[in-house]
Amino acid sequence: MGTARARFWYGEVLPFAAMVLVECTTVGLNTLYKAATVKGLDYHVFILYSYGISALVLLPLCYIFHRKTPLPPFTIGLLCKFFCLGFLGFPAQYLGYLGINYSTPTLASAMTNLTPATTFVLAVLFRMEKLEVKSLSSQVKILGTVLTIGGALVVVLYKGPVLITTHLSSSASLSALITVSAPSEWVKGGALLAAEYIVVSFWYICQAKAVADYPAEMIVVFFFNLSCFIIAAPVCFIGAPNLSDWNLLKPDVRLFSVLYAGLLGPGFSITVHTWGLHVKGPVYVAMFKPLSIALAAVLGFIFLGDNLYLGSVIGSLIISLGFYTVIWGKAHEDKGDKLPLADTATESSIENVPLLKGYEERAPGATAGQNR
Repeated sequence: MGTARARFWYGEVLPFAAMVLVECTTVGLNTLYKAATVKGLDYHVFILYSYGISALVLLPLCYIFHRKTPLPPFTIGLLCKFFCLGFLGFPAQYLGYLGINYSTPTLASAMTNLTPATTFVLAVLFRMEKLEVKSLSSQVKILGTVLTIGGALVVVLYKGPVLITTHLSSSASLSALITVSAPSEWVKGGALLAAEYIVVSFWYICQAKAVADYPAEMIVVFFFNLSCFIIAAPVCFIGAPNLSDWNLLKPDVRLFSVLYAGLLGPGFSITVHTWGLHVKGPVYVAMFKPLSIALAAVLGFIFLGDNLYLGSVIGSLIISLGFYTVIWGKAHEDKGDKLPLADTATESSIENVPLLKGYEERAPGATAGQNR
């Protein structure tokens, strides 16, 4: 009886709680970042500090968890792959945080669900996946991709009337500082976030290859953060040349956001997602991604005073529907169920498809959504 109960808690309750927790931490990071920028934090400072803290935290953890793990030797080629991850990851996170500056964490959470669709399109373009037009699973993924992209366009291009508004006095400390973004800024933010997740899809493909060559996720994430720090340093110092911007010794929301990002950023989410993958599988892990939209809307309403617009609701629902449609088609394909409409349909190679790989190894923008 005790063993059955332990299996239930470990196999059902704990994975559910862990997946909800990681989505909460990711949305919390976006919300805290938005609040920090309202208080004057430069996003160049935020990005560089968060990479540095993450690398410092992961360094001892890599030794603790992998000191007895037999791993292949380091080579110049392997280090180049790690550097390529940083070369893609930093621009993605840069675009993501800049997009949040122009919009809201809710829009950022909605756009994260573009990842399966964009990754599927890139996998087809790079011939990592065979597009089987006569296979129902492929048709389902195509339909989901169209729905996801269409939903993203609705969110970005149609703001619509306000459904829920906040009535704040001028003395409200943080919320009063946040003004409703102009339609042009909303579109600009959405375009930047969409660009982020196109880059993230490239990042997932490269990350899948790096982990295959060096099967130690935590070490890969450490080198990712280190390479991002090295690449970001000159860009961020040029972007924020005022030395006073780098002084975060005062214990306020700016310092807390940087510490939060460094401690509970990509490293934490990757660890939880990887564990969830082993326990419940990639489809289970991916199921929780649209939850971030609702969480972001609630946190943005409470802590930032964000209004909720009709366009965001409609677009988010369409994106979520497209997200689950792509995941459903991929799940049936991965099980070997081609769902053919004709005898000529052939099964695509699951080993070459990184469509869900990103959810077991979540990183920037996460975040950024990493990602964020």
